[in-house]
Parts: sequence; structure tokens; C-alpha cells
Amino acid sequence: MKVSPSLLPILRSRMQGELLALVLLHPDREYSITELAAEVGVTPTAVLREVDRLAGGGILADRRVGRSRLVKARTDTPLYRPLSELMSVSFGPVPVLTDALAGLEGVERAYIYGSWAARYNGEPGLPPADVDVLVVGAPDADALFDLAEEASRRLRREVNVHRVSAAAWEARTDDPFLASVRERPLVQLDLDLEAQ
Repeated sequence: MKVSPSLLPILRSRMQGELLALVLLHPDREYSITELAAEVGVTPTAVLREVDRLAGGGILADRRVGRSRLVKARTDTPLYRPLSELMSVSFGPVPVLTDALAGLEGVERAYIYGSWAARYNGEPGLPPADVDVLVVGAPDADALFDLAEEASRRLRREVNVHRVSAAAWEARTDDPFLASVRERPLVQLDLDLEAQ
């Protein structure tokens, strides 16, 4: 029996939530099936089945360009706004924080930890009240503060960013904060820093 995702148990799977968050929170962008599969970490066949259902229900729009099938959010239906808000507060932290941190100089890696990461990894519980982010590197502190404020506004919940140097993150340490973060579920953000 499939287990519904803890972040939004009305969905059938975490993949469905990730796909909806990615597409609905980037309403101006079109994705190929291959891109979506790579972004959510499943096979193109699995994405195609989900896209067929969502396009059939009027949530996504699709078109063919040559042999490719391009998919985007349908923003012209009554479902778009409430559904995108729901995806923002449930599965939104990954696409929103990935977008924000990928462009920030000095960021080497980033992780979501705490209760949101636990729910994302299937741990049951109440919806997280905030999102905790660990940034590894040496980005500007003011820029990180501004980023957290903007992310909080977009995600409709507090985003707490903690910065740590790469040396401190990689070292063996007795620091209780780092030990606690390492022991609990982490969600690494795919910042694709080499592409910048």
C-alpha cells in the first residue's frame, strides 16, 4: 500500500507533490518530461503518467514540439491559485529555496533540516511551523537575511537560515547544534553550482 506524503496527506505520493510544486510555482516556465523526471528523481514514464492525469484534470497544459512534450501550469482556471498556494506551503521549500540560494555568491551547499525535512522524509506529525535551512559556505549575512525574509513571504511561514563554514560542516565536532542537524533527516538542495 502506498503511503501518502506527510507534508500533504491528501496527495497520492511525494513525487506528485514535488512535481506540482515545481510546475505550479514556476507558472511562466515550460518543462519537458525529461526535465521533470530529472528534477523529481523518477523515470520519465512515471512523470508521463502523472502529467496525463494532471493535464486531463485541467491542472497542467501540455503541447508537442517535435518529439518533445512540453508541460506548464494552467493559470487560467479557478484551481490554479488555491492549488499553487497549497503547494507553496507544503512542498514549496525545495523549489523556492533552490531558486533563491543557487544565485547567491559564497554558497557551497544547502540543506533543509528540522521538522520540515522530517515530514518530507515521511516522519508523521503536524505541519511544520517553520522551515530551517543550513547554508554551508560564506555568503553575505545581510543577503542571507534578505533571502530568508523573501522566502518566508513566499512560503507563508518563517524561514530560519543558519550559516556554517565548509570547514566546520566537514569537521568532526562536538558542537551540539551541528551534531543535532546531522542526526536528523536532511534534504539537500540541488543548487547546480557548477552550471553558474
